[in-house]
Order: sequence, then structure tokens, then C-alpha cells
Amino acid sequence: MLVAVAAAIGMSACAGKAPEKVDTSPLSAAYAPPFICNYVPKAAVEQMTGVRDPLATGSLNPAVKDRPAIGACSIFQNSGDKPSILRITLDTAGSRGQINEQLQDGSKPLPPIVPDGVGYYVKDANMETRVGSVLVRGKERLGVELVRGVKGRDNEADVVALMKLIAPKLIVGTGTPPPETKD
Repeated sequence: MLVAVAAAIGMSACAGKAPEKVDTSPLSAAYAPPFICNYVPKAAVEQMTGVRDPLATGSLNPAVKDRPAIGACSIFQNSGDKPSILRITLDTAGSRGQINEQLQDGSKPLPPIVPDGVGYYVKDANMETRVGSVLVRGKERLGVELVRGVKGRDNEADVVALMKLIAPKLIVGTGTPPPETKD
């Protein structure tokens, strides 16, 4: 075993690559452009996934007069086979009962984020960097699934911080869009 570790260290030294330093700073609390899928700060996505210039598809749309909150955003790594790294969903299928069941099953409660909102977050026991979170207010439900975070970062804190950034814009129904940006 020790020989294998020494060999691995030797190979990385021969390759001339220093181990990548992990940014362990808390996720930025700045809600600033550019945005992904209309409402998700790109800088926050890059910091929590470690992927620069990720690919994205979809849009998120808060409720307005005659239209319910709805949308989906899928974010992918921009190289290789382009695996999914982050998913965000917004719909009107939420209920406090769903949240209470998850909390009874051991999920952690989200801190207060929006008035009358309740939610949870949970780390996938089988995957070190996979964390999911759901926030419900009335029937509006916002889900954030960090499919692949950065090893060495506090992925649970990242998911909660992202929820704090985007939920007030999406689930409260203020209808206040972010500033227009070129993405």
C-alpha cells in the first residue's frame, strides 16, 4: 500500500503537475450578472462546481399574474462527455407535507430564506459531493441538486448558499427580473 502511494506521488511529480488548490471560501453572496438560466449567478455556479464557463440549458421563471412559477435549468461540464453538474427546478407541486417527510427521514432543515418558506437539504451518502435541497412556499417549489461539487469544499453549505441567492428572486413571486446580461 505504501509503495502504491509513493509511486502515485512520484508519478505526479514526474508529470510536473502540482495538486490543484481547492477554493474553500464560502460561496459568494453577491447576486450579480452574468446569469445562467435567467436567475442563477454564473460566478456562484463556477465556484461551487469548479467548472469555468459551464454549459447551460433551460430557464427559470417566477410566478406572474396569470402564469405560475415554472422552469428548469440544467448545467453541464463544458468538456469531455459533458456530464450534468447542477440541476435547478421550479414548479407548483410543492407541499409542506413533502418537506416534513424529508425532515422526519433525517434531512437537515434549511434556514429561513423566504417568508412562509420551509425546506430541507440532504447529502447523498453514496456520492461525496452530491447534495440536494428543496424549498417550498405555498405550492411553489424550488429544487437545487448539486450533482457534482468540488471535493474539499463544503458542498452542503454551497447548496444552501445558492438557495439563499436565487429563492428570493424565484419563489417569492416579486416578479423583479435580474438586469439584462449577455451570456
